[in-house]
Amino acid sequence: MTVPEQRQRADAVRNADRIVRAAIEIFRERGPDASLDEIARRAGIGSATVYRRFGDRDGVIRAAFLTYFAEEIEPLALSARGEADAGAALAGALAGAVDTLAAHQGLVMAVKQSRALSVDIAERFMGPLSTVLTRAQEAGQVRDDVSVRDLAAIVIMALATAHPGDPGQRDPRRYLALLLSSLRPSADRLPAPSGQHFLDRASGGCSKT
Repeated sequence: MTVPEQRQRADAVRNADRIVRAAIEIFRERGPDASLDEIARRAGIGSATVYRRFGDRDGVIRAAFLTYFAEEIEPLALSARGEADAGAALAGALAGAVDTLAAHQGLVMAVKQSRALSVDIAERFMGPLSTVLTRAQEAGQVRDDVSVRDLAAIVIMALATAHPGDPGQRDPRRYLALLLSSLRPSADRLPAPSGQHFLDRASGGCSKT
């Protein structure tokens, strides 16, 4: 590869990162209806460059969410695996996920509208938590009929209570605490789940992308 080619590639990587960072900021500030032109202006890059790099608005949304997820969500689950108190680590990871997702509702809504969320992304968070869940169950901290898909549902249900009039996320934190209390060991058995994972439906019926 020649030096000019190396520079062009480095410039392309920097531009892509600027676009993604701008998208994360814009969706947080403006909500899910932010336009591609707004994102391009925030990044200081022409709209044609954005289209050339990501194809369309959905491509930008997916790239933005993947970057946000890798930096803000995934580390919560990975960190929880190393904690001695599995029950506290599990609750902390779920609380951290709800807090940051609630603060980025615009991006989350844009992802839902574009169906840019896929099950494989969710599994990157829930996969490591399955180990923490098993440890918490073995320690008698969590009921033994809870599955990792239940943890995903808890995050989604708590996140559903987030709203613009609650910038401090008091409601999501309250209802997450209520949901987490239901994880405590109990003699009552939970009803069996459906045969189809609800995340499959949320991603348009595709289990992987």
